[in-house]
Amino acid sequence: MKLFSINELGNLCFQNRSYVEKHTSLRYIFLMNTLEEFGLQIPSVLLPKNIDVKTWSVIACDQYTQDKDYWERAAKAVGDKPSTLNLIFPEVYLNEKDGDTRIKKIQETMRKYLAEDIFKQYDGAVYIERTTEYGRTRKGLVIAIDLEKYEWKPGSKALVRATEATVPERIPPRMKIRKGAALELPHIMLLVNDAENLLIDSAGIYAKTQDYLYDGDMMLNSGHITGGIVKGDKAKAALETAITAIAKANTDKDGNVFLFAVGDGNHSLATAKAVWDEYKTSLSEQERATSPVRFALVEIVNIYDEGLTFEPIHRVIFNQNEDELIGFIKDNLGGTIKNFDTAADLERFVGEKNAGGARYGFISKNKICALETEITDLAIAALQPVLDNYLDKNSKDKKNDIDYIHGTEDVEKLGKKDNALAILLPPIAKDSFFATINTRGTLPRKSFSMGEASEKRFYMEARRLFD
Repeated sequence: MKLFSINELGNLCFQNRSYVEKHTSLRYIFLMNTLEEFGLQIPSVLLPKNIDVKTWSVIACDQYTQDKDYWERAAKAVGDKPSTLNLIFPEVYLNEKDGDTRIKKIQETMRKYLAEDIFKQYDGAVYIERTTEYGRTRKGLVIAIDLEKYEWKPGSKALVRATEATVPERIPPRMKIRKGAALELPHIMLLVNDAENLLIDSAGIYAKTQDYLYDGDMMLNSGHITGGIVKGDKAKAALETAITAIAKANTDKDGNVFLFAVGDGNHSLATAKAVWDEYKTSLSEQERATSPVRFALVEIVNIYDEGLTFEPIHRVIFNQNEDELIGFIKDNLGGTIKNFDTAADLERFVGEKNAGGARYGFISKNKICALETEITDLAIAALQPVLDNYLDKNSKDKKNDIDYIHGTEDVEKLGKKDNALAILLPPIAKDSFFATINTRGTLPRKSFSMGEASEKRFYMEARRLFD
């Protein structure tokens, strides 16, 4: 009998599918961990029987929150066809007076779609390949996670953790939407720290042996998507092999396993947990174990996926003494100041790979310089507490004296305005992302962005939630 290590099994899983299929019994000999132990569940997903991707699938509700025109164009594109647009609450409308009426209509439409039998049920996870309008292709796995294995509160050592600070006040309004809903539709994206590409690639092996569940262009020129079913004992065994190896690689010295970090949809996942924590008090122990409300449908994406872009969110500080602020940052973070002639030179310096430590760029009307440090954590994790400390002491209006800006061009323009100092952050280092959260806890809000707005997850699969 040949013995295999977990890593050897993981490598066999995605490199030599035929061998693993032939020797699936090895999983039982070595008592492999189950998906359930790692907080995962193979779901039963619902998709329209005659799916039109372009009208059924709609972008995440937390995008284009200042752009009603986008959502009006989406409604026009859908027309009177069945669509996830009719099953979600775009946050651009969240503060309008008709909120309760809108929620009631959403939940009625869910029941209507179920009653009209527009769905077909598939028992399995879904492997996704998504090509965005920018030509980037990323891969994902839609699966259910156990909310008992997730915690958003700071200091958590749960299997599934928040990446950015959660605002508790944002949860109750969202609970109204989920409580009693017949269906769940996910826009949550979880990141997995999988340098060997074990999990998603092993799912793809099984999905590509069958016809796609869907294959089409997405709404409003947002790219193309395909989805294939991942089902059966052999597929589940392959996923268990992969996740066991990933768990081993992501176990810290104290034995805590950090499997998944929330990339997008943090408040939606926190809402799902809040609804479950409230609902489970009415259930027996046996009912709690099997209740669909205990789980949330998510898409898992490998943080190392080449199609997944991580962009820093820069800062602009207003109405402060720039020399004092730069000096305060230097005193707290250490390092040396380096001056530049142009913003382009500064941007190249800040964004240089293998710099050895975090670099922070500063742009104002009178200054172009950088602070070169020895910080190896994510740059924003070290900087934001220093900014908060300074503004707490020196700002008369902290909320309006700091802004969060995507893109270097925009941050440079703002920095050159009167009474402004732009702070240019380096690219997000994927290889230190999980380690920073594990040691420091959740990152400051608005720390990073995963691609452009149109690259966010679109609603596609549904799952039964409340009866």
